[in-house]
Amino acid sequence: MTKAEIQLVRSLADKRNRDREGLFAAEGEKLVGELRASHLRVRKIYALDGILPGPETTTVSEKEMERLSLLKTPNRALALVETPRHRLSADELGDRLTLALDEVQNPGNLGTIIRLADWFGIRDVVCSTDSADCFNPKVVQATMGAILRVRVHYVDLERFLSDARSSGIPVYGTFLEGENLYDTPLTPTGILLMGNEGRGVSEACARHVNRKLFIPPYPADRRATESLNVAMATGIACAEFRRRNR
Repeated sequence: MTKAEIQLVRSLADKRNRDREGLFAAEGEKLVGELRASHLRVRKIYALDGILPGPETTTVSEKEMERLSLLKTPNRALALVETPRHRLSADELGDRLTLALDEVQNPGNLGTIIRLADWFGIRDVVCSTDSADCFNPKVVQATMGAILRVRVHYVDLERFLSDARSSGIPVYGTFLEGENLYDTPLTPTGILLMGNEGRGVSEACARHVNRKLFIPPYPADRRATESLNVAMATGIACAEFRRRNR
């Protein structure tokens, strides 16, 4: 393993370098194995002796893996993967449930939401351009492999929601006030919009929401904490959509 290889891998911690190289790093023996068997193109694998042998694998020592790793705790394998590009338009979404994220910036939250989307059979997650990068190493790790199956798109979210609503696609959003999630009619298709960790859904995006949903505390008259974590709220809302329309 050369110094240039180490520099390349380490540089992928920065989004600008990921964009320039068209690569992202993924760590973990299980995840790298899934990547190698997926439709994504794995350019290089670095692994400890005996782990994931193959023509694209370079065997490295534990000390070298520590130098390569972009995580606090190095794994036994790391892959360089070509970044996939997906196209999406609002008129494609009329027959499915889609998640939209308005400036979700915490990598752990984004990774968990992508993992939730995979669990609930949601194929597409549409993000505002100021959301966290789904190929950030922490996001990739948090998805636990779901990044292979869920397509993540970065768009002008306000325009995207406007086009969707103009196409007759229902747009739901979660707010600190609105209709009770458990009493509101929910369609099996549409867009479910989740907001920023601190500010919630922006005013610009809120204008395109058909129905504002509120997740009530239990019991309903109890003084609740300020709000739910966005990933937790996403899981609750997705579960209710799927339960209602199974």
